[in-house]
Amino acid sequence: MRRFILFLSSNAGLGYSPFAPGTVGTLAGIPAFFLLAPLPPWLYLTTWLGLLFLSFWAAGEAGKIYGVVDDGRIVIDELVGYLATVAFLPFSWSAALLGFFLFRFFDIVKIPPARWFDQKLKNGYGVVLDDVAAGIYGAIALRLVLYFMD
Repeated sequence: MRRFILFLSSNAGLGYSPFAPGTVGTLAGIPAFFLLAPLPPWLYLTTWLGLLFLSFWAAGEAGKIYGVVDDGRIVIDELVGYLATVAFLPFSWSAALLGFFLFRFFDIVKIPPARWFDQKLKNGYGVVLDDVAAGIYGAIALRLVLYFMD
């Protein structure tokens, strides 16, 4: 079970990148976006919610294994946050890449309430919810950018 938890929480090992593991871990979101984008909204949301609850568990358990609540190798939260940024959009490379950069920006900056989740909830929920908040900010910004690009 330990190996399974570490595999999930690291996005199949991407979190073990020697440089910028959060950014590298977010890359798993692009093929996931490609696969999920054609789904009807209700199924995208259902799938995303399943991944959200799985990530709460995996991040929490991995934090216990590593002995650090938000260990850098835990990047399943980046996947969930990125998929919130691009939720319900048709796949395009411009949306995928802009979403990637916008999500990473908001994940690094941690505008409240993301900062609160990151600093106050020292468990799997806090690890993931700050990225969900960043994903929502990214979603708003992405839609504005895409609107003005047309």
